[in-house]
Amino acid sequence: MTEDSEPLGEFDRIARFFAPLAEGAPGAFGLTDDAATLPALADGREWVVTVDALVSSIHFLPDDPPDLVARKALRVNLSDLAAMGAAPYGYTLALALPKDMAEPQRWLRAFSEGLAADQAEYGIHLLGGDSVSTKGPITLSITAFGIGGPDRLLRRSAAKPGHDLWVSGTIGDGALGLRVAQGQLSVRFADLADRYRLPRPRVALGPLLAGRAAAGLDVSDGLVQDAGHIATHSDCRLVIDAPAVPVSDSVAELVSDDPELFAEVLTGGDDYELLFTAPQEAAPEIEAAGRDAGVSVTRIGRVESGAGVEVLDHRGAPLDGLTARGWSHF
Repeated sequence: MTEDSEPLGEFDRIARFFAPLAEGAPGAFGLTDDAATLPALADGREWVVTVDALVSSIHFLPDDPPDLVARKALRVNLSDLAAMGAAPYGYTLALALPKDMAEPQRWLRAFSEGLAADQAEYGIHLLGGDSVSTKGPITLSITAFGIGGPDRLLRRSAAKPGHDLWVSGTIGDGALGLRVAQGQLSVRFADLADRYRLPRPRVALGPLLAGRAAAGLDVSDGLVQDAGHIATHSDCRLVIDAPAVPVSDSVAELVSDDPELFAEVLTGGDDYELLFTAPQEAAPEIEAAGRDAGVSVTRIGRVESGAGVEVLDHRGAPLDGLTARGWSHF
């Protein structure tokens, strides 16, 4: 039995791999208490909280590197904060590893190193959590905390007829990247697999949109399905101009070779780009926010009276073939 294959108790696991991630966050108390404290806020700001769970074989591949699993788990939560216009502050982690896992310490070491890398990149710390064993697959849940202003948060319910519909970055990289990672598409498009395994949360753009954009969310379950959430909660209709949807060079090449993949671009998940609405007169400010954040922003449609989501082709006719509307977790 190697050192890495020896089992660790809960508190040894926390002390060895996760307590160092709490250094620099006074309210975490070195992860020695049952909970953490958060600093009081002033100037009308408020806490923004989100949580996401990831399960092996559902949200990531069983052979994905542990450091990338950690970073994806953290980044999907940071993306939720950005979607509301909040700046990230810190996070808690609940982790369940299989009882019969081979070399758990090796996995934990790489996993915690991945978290440490992203903590440094995004200026956040681990605040607490829990670590247990399971008879099932690797399961982890992160709760992330951000800070935003009460009158500046982006809400799904704030879209109004006459608004423009915008999206950041490019769409379809995550969905087609999963197919590359699964060996269904050529390894020439390894850049897409990287986008699937390691999302780019728009943490710089989100707070800049607060006060300029209106409704917003992140594209995690597919562009069309997530647009439907805004339509439902804002009691309006969203119209997407399919030719305007921005795609990367790799996605464009794949779709050119197989046009049927475009439906997957529109409905696949794991993009973690920001989808948001804004008054037409705010367009110059939206474009400026994108430039300041170093992220492309593209107008892809509009908000109208009515209900649901409609996708139009290059002729302005409803796009056929979208039998799947988006990703389901169940």
